[in-house]
Amino acid sequence: MKLDVLYFAWLRERIGCARETVETEAGTVMALVEELRAREERYALAFSDLSALRVAIDQDLRDFDAPLTDAREVAFFPPMTGG
Repeated sequence: MKLDVLYFAWLRERIGCARETVETEAGTVMALVEELRAREERYALAFSDLSALRVAIDQDLRDFDAPLTDAREVAFFPPMTGG
């Protein structure tokens, strides 16, 4: 399946792009993260501490074990703070 993957804040800085289309067989967000980590060092570094990241599937906040069934977009970003 093809997914649009979006990266925000320091994740975008580490990976070097804000958005990319990924061809994946991943069934869950975690499986997608593992595929991305295996690509190259910049992805491995960006996804080295998942406790510092949040994920949204089609703009809905989800957990890393969430299925990617019928997903079109996955976004990764650091936790947001209010003010």
